[in-house]
Amino acid sequence: MRQKHIAILESRLGAQLAELVAQRGGVPFHAPALAEQPDLDPAHIAALVRSLEAEPATLAVFQTGVGTRALFSALDSLCLTEEFSSFLRAMTVAVRGPKPAGALRARGVRIDRSAAEPFTTREVLAAIDDLALQGARVLVQRHGAVNVELDRALEARGATVVEIPIYRWSLPQDTGRLAQLIERLERGEMHAVVLTNAEQVRNLFTVAEQLGRAEPLRAALNRTLVASIGPVASAALQRAGVAVGLESSPPKLGALLSRLEEALS
Repeated sequence: MRQKHIAILESRLGAQLAELVAQRGGVPFHAPALAEQPDLDPAHIAALVRSLEAEPATLAVFQTGVGTRALFSALDSLCLTEEFSSFLRAMTVAVRGPKPAGALRARGVRIDRSAAEPFTTREVLAAIDDLALQGARVLVQRHGAVNVELDRALEARGATVVEIPIYRWSLPQDTGRLAQLIERLERGEMHAVVLTNAEQVRNLFTVAEQLGRAEPLRAALNRTLVASIGPVASAALQRAGVAVGLESSPPKLGALLSRLEEALS
């Protein structure tokens, strides 16, 4: 990785990831591609909790650690944590991966079903495949955007899906770094691009389209080593016409960096 120029689009842990790249001898270029906007309405949360007494839910699906923690913080402020937790005790509780699992365990919530690696929607659905959901009410903690695949699969099994919005993803307020990255990719100045979320792919191409540079960006990425954290990000890249150079397994930052270092050495 020594002296290799590596683009990092991660937002929340981007600075840490850039530091790890630098420690391994790389030259990071941090261009955050996502902004998390709060989308939690306390009145909506309170109404949802009140509704559970009259319309109990059969299943609750938690998709992210940050969203789960934000939900319980909102419940704390509303003095509804214990009431919501009591409703959860009567449901099957499913988690997408270790992060929501950790957030729930910190709150003493029992976990019944856990998705296997690589923690995609497919594994979530497999973990609850045996549940009878015809006529059931299902709570789904949203993870930045509506998980259309999950919602449609649950509805196809006869469930009524109730989304719990916590935050939503958007473009960063300042997209200047993304524009600079597009220019540098076109000039062939980057050795690798690291993508840790499917929305990063969409936002990068949104900025490129605004600049009239979508096709040059696609061509530039296909001349560059593109490192994906897992199958969801890889699928977004493939839909954008970009070849995935390497995919981390398991889908974790440490494994991704190790694979990247091996590929660049």
